[in-house]
Amino acid sequence: MKVVLFCGGYGMRMRDGASDLPKPMHPVGPRPLIWHVMRYYAHFGHKDFVLCLGYGAHHIKNYFLDYDETESNDFVLHQGEVELMGSDIKDWNITFVHTGLDSPIGERLRRVKALVKDEEMFHANYADVLTDAPLDRMVEQFAGTDAVGQLMAVPPQSAFHCVDVDDNGRLESITTLQEMPIWENGGYLMFRPEIFDFLEKDCDLIADAAAPLARKGRMSAYRHRGFWQPADTVKERNALEAAYQSGARPWMLWESHETDQDPLQAAIAEMHRSSHQRD
Repeated sequence: MKVVLFCGGYGMRMRDGASDLPKPMHPVGPRPLIWHVMRYYAHFGHKDFVLCLGYGAHHIKNYFLDYDETESNDFVLHQGEVELMGSDIKDWNITFVHTGLDSPIGERLRRVKALVKDEEMFHANYADVLTDAPLDRMVEQFAGTDAVGQLMAVPPQSAFHCVDVDDNGRLESITTLQEMPIWENGGYLMFRPEIFDFLEKDCDLIADAAAPLARKGRMSAYRHRGFWQPADTVKERNALEAAYQSGARPWMLWESHETDQDPLQAAIAEMHRSSHQRD
Protein backbone atom coordinates (compact mmCIF):
# COMPACT_ATOMS: atom_id res chain seq x y z
CA MET A 1 0.00 0.00 0.00
CA LYS A 2 1.22 3.50 -0.83
CA VAL A 3 1.71 5.94 2.02
CA VAL A 4 0.64 9.58 1.62
CA LEU A 5 2.18 11.86 4.24
CA PHE A 6 1.00 15.41 4.90
CA CYS A 7 4.10 17.47 5.65
CA GLY A 8 3.38 20.93 4.27
CA GLY A 9 1.90 22.87 7.20
CA TYR A 10 3.52 25.82 8.95
CA GLY A 11 3.70 24.12 12.35
CA MET A 12 3.39 27.42 14.20
CA ARG A 13 3.34 25.80 17.66
CA MET A 14 6.74 24.28 16.96
CA ARG A 15 8.34 27.45 15.61
CA ASP A 16 11.02 29.12 17.73
CA GLY A 17 11.19 32.32 15.70
CA ALA A 18 14.77 31.60 14.66
CA SER A 19 14.35 28.72 12.21
CA ASP A 20 12.14 28.02 9.22
CA LEU A 21 12.43 24.28 9.77
CA PRO A 22 9.04 22.58 9.10
CA LYS A 23 7.61 20.52 11.95
CA PRO A 24 8.25 17.09 10.38
CA MET A 25 11.95 17.92 10.19
CA HIS A 26 12.44 18.54 13.90
CA PRO A 27 14.74 15.81 15.24
CA VAL A 28 14.09 12.95 17.61
CA GLY A 29 17.49 11.44 18.16
CA PRO A 30 19.63 11.73 15.01
CA ARG A 31 16.65 11.58 12.64
CA PRO A 32 13.66 13.91 12.02
CA LEU A 33 10.08 13.11 12.93
CA ILE A 34 9.14 12.30 9.34
CA TRP A 35 11.85 9.64 9.18
CA HIS A 36 10.46 7.92 12.27
CA VAL A 37 6.98 7.86 10.72
CA MET A 38 8.31 6.51 7.42
CA ARG A 39 10.49 3.93 9.15
CA TYR A 40 7.41 2.68 11.01
CA TYR A 41 5.52 2.11 7.76
CA ALA A 42 8.58 0.51 6.14
CA HIS A 43 8.82 -1.91 9.08
CA PHE A 44 5.43 -3.28 8.01
CA GLY A 45 6.47 -3.46 4.36
CA HIS A 46 4.92 -0.21 3.09
CA LYS A 47 7.80 1.58 1.39
CA ASP A 48 6.21 3.59 -1.43
CA PHE A 49 5.78 7.13 -0.11
CA VAL A 50 4.11 10.26 -1.46
CA LEU A 51 5.16 13.39 0.44
CA CYS A 52 2.68 16.27 0.23
CA LEU A 53 5.01 19.23 0.58
CA GLY A 54 4.36 22.89 1.27
CA TYR A 55 6.06 25.13 3.80
CA GLY A 56 9.78 24.36 4.15
CA ALA A 57 9.70 21.86 1.27
CA HIS A 58 13.38 22.46 0.48
CA HIS A 59 14.39 21.18 3.91
CA ILE A 60 12.65 17.86 3.32
CA LYS A 61 13.92 17.50 -0.25
CA ASN A 62 17.51 18.30 0.69
CA TYR A 63 17.44 15.96 3.66
CA PHE A 64 16.66 12.96 1.49
CA LEU A 65 18.82 14.09 -1.43
CA ASP A 66 21.80 14.30 0.94
CA TYR A 67 20.79 11.34 3.10
CA ASP A 68 23.56 10.04 5.33
CA GLU A 69 23.07 6.36 6.17
CA THR A 70 25.80 6.47 8.83
CA GLU A 71 23.69 8.66 11.13
CA SER A 72 21.46 5.75 12.15
CA ASN A 73 23.35 2.70 10.92
CA ASP A 74 26.53 1.10 12.20
CA PHE A 75 29.36 0.89 9.70
CA VAL A 76 32.94 -0.21 9.23
CA LEU A 77 35.54 2.20 7.87
CA HIS A 78 37.96 -0.09 6.05
CA GLN A 79 40.87 1.20 3.99
CA GLY A 80 39.16 4.57 3.72
CA GLU A 81 35.86 3.14 2.48
CA VAL A 82 32.58 2.98 4.39
CA GLU A 83 30.96 -0.44 4.58
CA LEU A 84 27.43 -0.13 6.01
CA MET A 85 26.15 -2.72 8.47
CA GLY A 86 22.59 -1.75 7.59
CA SER A 87 20.54 0.62 5.45
CA ASP A 88 17.37 2.62 6.06
CA ILE A 89 16.03 3.82 2.76
CA LYS A 90 17.74 2.01 -0.13
CA ASP A 91 14.53 0.15 -0.98
CA TRP A 92 12.18 3.09 -0.40
CA ASN A 93 10.41 4.88 -3.25
CA ILE A 94 9.71 8.54 -2.35
CA THR A 95 7.67 10.90 -4.53
CA PHE A 96 7.96 14.59 -3.64
CA VAL A 97 4.93 16.71 -4.57
CA HIS A 98 4.52 20.40 -3.75
CA THR A 99 0.85 20.70 -2.78
CA GLY A 100 0.75 24.42 -1.94
CA LEU A 101 1.79 26.61 0.95
CA ASP A 102 -1.66 27.19 2.43
CA SER A 103 -3.56 24.12 1.27
CA PRO A 104 -5.75 22.32 3.82
CA ILE A 105 -5.08 18.62 4.15
CA GLY A 106 -8.04 17.60 2.00
CA GLU A 107 -6.69 19.71 -0.84
CA ARG A 108 -3.21 18.24 -0.40
CA LEU A 109 -4.65 14.75 -0.79
CA ARG A 110 -6.75 15.83 -3.77
CA ARG A 111 -3.61 17.09 -5.53
CA VAL A 112 -1.91 13.68 -5.39
CA LYS A 113 -4.98 11.76 -6.60
CA ALA A 114 -3.23 10.63 -9.77
CA LEU A 115 -0.60 8.82 -7.71
CA VAL A 116 -3.00 6.69 -5.64
CA LYS A 117 -6.28 6.49 -7.60
CA ASP A 118 -5.44 3.01 -8.92
CA GLU A 119 -4.65 1.59 -5.48
CA GLU A 120 -7.17 -0.74 -3.84
CA MET A 121 -6.37 1.00 -0.54
CA PHE A 122 -3.73 3.48 0.59
CA HIS A 123 -2.37 4.94 3.80
CA ALA A 124 -2.56 8.64 4.69
CA ASN A 125 -1.09 10.26 7.75
CA TYR A 126 0.36 13.31 9.44
CA ALA A 127 4.16 13.37 9.52
CA ASP A 128 4.53 14.28 13.19
CA VAL A 129 2.84 11.60 15.31
CA LEU A 130 4.44 8.34 16.49
CA THR A 131 2.84 5.10 17.68
CA ASP A 132 3.44 1.42 18.39
CA ALA A 133 0.08 0.39 16.91
CA PRO A 134 -0.05 -2.94 15.01
CA LEU A 135 -0.36 -1.63 11.47
CA ASP A 136 -0.89 -5.08 9.98
CA ARG A 137 -3.99 -5.57 12.14
CA MET A 138 -5.25 -2.11 11.21
CA VAL A 139 -4.94 -2.96 7.52
CA GLU A 140 -6.68 -6.30 8.06
CA GLN A 141 -9.59 -4.62 9.85
CA PHE A 142 -10.04 -1.99 7.13
CA ALA A 143 -9.80 -4.57 4.34
CA GLY A 144 -12.66 -6.48 5.95
CA THR A 145 -15.07 -3.53 5.76
CA ASP A 146 -16.80 -1.65 2.97
CA ALA A 147 -15.80 1.68 4.52
CA VAL A 148 -14.32 4.46 2.41
CA GLY A 149 -11.88 5.36 5.15
CA GLN A 150 -10.51 4.36 8.52
CA LEU A 151 -8.68 6.29 11.22
CA MET A 152 -6.92 5.27 14.39
CA ALA A 153 -8.89 6.28 17.49
CA VAL A 154 -6.92 7.03 20.65
CA PRO A 155 -7.95 8.08 24.17
CA PRO A 156 -7.96 11.87 24.81
CA GLN A 157 -4.52 13.18 25.70
CA SER A 158 -5.48 16.09 27.95
CA ALA A 159 -4.44 15.92 31.61
CA PHE A 160 -7.50 17.89 32.73
CA HIS A 161 -10.18 16.26 34.89
CA CYS A 162 -13.84 16.12 33.91
CA VAL A 163 -16.40 17.05 36.56
CA ASP A 164 -20.09 16.25 36.87
CA VAL A 165 -22.05 19.09 38.50
CA ASP A 166 -25.74 19.05 39.42
CA ASP A 167 -28.17 22.00 39.08
CA ASN A 168 -27.33 23.20 42.59
CA GLY A 169 -23.60 23.38 41.92
CA ARG A 170 -22.83 20.23 43.86
CA LEU A 171 -19.89 18.27 42.47
CA GLU A 172 -20.97 14.66 41.96
CA SER A 173 -17.90 13.11 40.38
CA ILE A 174 -14.38 13.81 39.15
CA THR A 175 -13.04 11.72 36.29
CA THR A 176 -9.93 11.85 34.15
CA LEU A 177 -10.61 12.54 30.51
CA GLN A 178 -8.96 9.25 29.58
CA GLU A 179 -11.65 7.40 31.55
CA MET A 180 -14.47 8.97 29.56
CA PRO A 181 -16.04 6.92 26.72
CA ILE A 182 -14.69 9.25 24.04
CA TRP A 183 -11.90 8.91 21.50
CA GLU A 184 -9.72 11.28 19.44
CA ASN A 185 -8.61 11.11 15.84
CA GLY A 186 -5.09 9.69 16.07
CA GLY A 187 -4.26 9.80 12.37
CA TYR A 188 -2.83 6.70 10.66
CA LEU A 189 -5.67 6.90 8.18
CA MET A 190 -6.46 4.51 5.35
CA PHE A 191 -8.66 5.18 2.36
CA ARG A 192 -10.08 3.62 -0.72
CA PRO A 193 -9.96 5.79 -3.86
CA GLU A 194 -13.67 6.52 -3.40
CA ILE A 195 -12.54 9.20 -0.94
CA PHE A 196 -11.82 11.48 -3.89
CA ASP A 197 -15.54 11.62 -4.66
CA PHE A 198 -15.94 13.49 -1.37
CA LEU A 199 -12.99 15.89 -1.65
CA GLU A 200 -14.01 19.33 -2.85
CA LYS A 201 -11.45 21.97 -3.75
CA ASP A 202 -9.72 23.43 -0.67
CA CYS A 203 -11.64 21.20 1.73
CA ASP A 204 -10.57 19.81 5.08
CA LEU A 205 -10.05 16.06 5.01
CA ILE A 206 -11.66 15.29 8.37
CA ALA A 207 -14.40 17.92 8.78
CA ASP A 208 -15.50 18.09 5.13
CA ALA A 209 -15.00 14.51 3.96
CA ALA A 210 -14.52 12.01 6.80
CA ALA A 211 -17.23 13.46 9.05
CA PRO A 212 -20.01 13.28 6.41
CA LEU A 213 -18.87 9.75 5.53
CA ALA A 214 -19.05 8.79 9.22
CA ARG A 215 -22.65 10.01 9.37
CA LYS A 216 -23.40 7.69 6.45
CA GLY A 217 -21.71 4.75 8.16
CA ARG A 218 -18.83 4.71 5.66
CA MET A 219 -15.93 5.34 8.10
CA SER A 220 -14.38 2.85 10.50
CA ALA A 221 -11.96 3.24 13.41
CA TYR A 222 -9.22 1.11 14.94
CA ARG A 223 -9.10 1.74 18.69
CA HIS A 224 -5.56 1.83 20.10
CA ARG A 225 -4.74 2.26 23.78
CA GLY A 226 -1.00 1.73 23.41
CA PHE A 227 1.70 4.29 22.75
CA TRP A 228 0.63 7.29 20.71
CA GLN A 229 2.42 10.63 20.85
CA PRO A 230 2.01 13.69 18.63
CA ALA A 231 4.63 16.42 18.35
CA ASP A 232 2.45 19.47 17.84
CA THR A 233 4.38 21.55 20.38
CA VAL A 234 7.96 22.01 21.52
CA LYS A 235 7.03 20.34 24.83
CA GLU A 236 5.74 17.23 23.07
CA ARG A 237 8.79 17.05 20.81
CA ASN A 238 11.06 17.39 23.85
CA ALA A 239 9.18 14.54 25.54
CA LEU A 240 9.88 12.31 22.54
CA GLU A 241 13.54 13.34 22.56
CA ALA A 242 13.83 12.53 26.27
CA ALA A 243 12.21 9.13 25.66
CA TYR A 244 14.61 8.45 22.80
CA GLN A 245 17.66 9.36 24.86
CA SER A 246 16.49 7.20 27.78
CA GLY A 247 16.09 4.21 25.48
CA ALA A 248 12.29 4.10 25.95
CA ARG A 249 11.34 4.06 22.26
CA PRO A 250 8.13 2.05 21.90
CA TRP A 251 7.40 3.47 18.44
CA MET A 252 10.66 2.06 17.04
CA LEU A 253 9.27 -1.41 16.45
CA TRP A 254 12.03 -2.14 13.95
CA GLU A 255 14.70 -2.11 16.70
CA SER A 256 13.57 -5.40 18.25
CA HIS A 257 13.47 -6.97 14.79
CA GLU A 258 16.97 -5.85 13.93
CA THR A 259 18.50 -7.00 17.21
CA ASP A 260 17.63 -10.59 16.28
CA GLN A 261 20.55 -10.41 13.86
CA ASP A 262 24.27 -10.18 14.63
CA PRO A 263 25.34 -7.18 12.52
CA LEU A 264 28.86 -6.99 14.00
CA GLN A 265 29.76 -10.51 12.91
CA ALA A 266 28.22 -9.89 9.49
CA ALA A 267 30.23 -6.68 9.07
CA ILE A 268 33.48 -8.36 10.09
CA ALA A 269 32.85 -11.19 7.63
CA GLU A 270 32.08 -8.70 4.88
CA MET A 271 35.24 -6.73 5.70
CA HIS A 272 37.38 -9.85 5.36
CA ARG A 273 35.59 -10.86 2.15
CA SER A 274 36.19 -7.43 0.61
CA SER A 275 39.81 -7.48 1.69
CA HIS A 276 40.40 -10.84 -0.01
CA GLN A 277 38.73 -9.56 -3.19
CA ARG A 278 41.08 -6.55 -3.29
CA ASP A 279 44.11 -8.81 -2.75
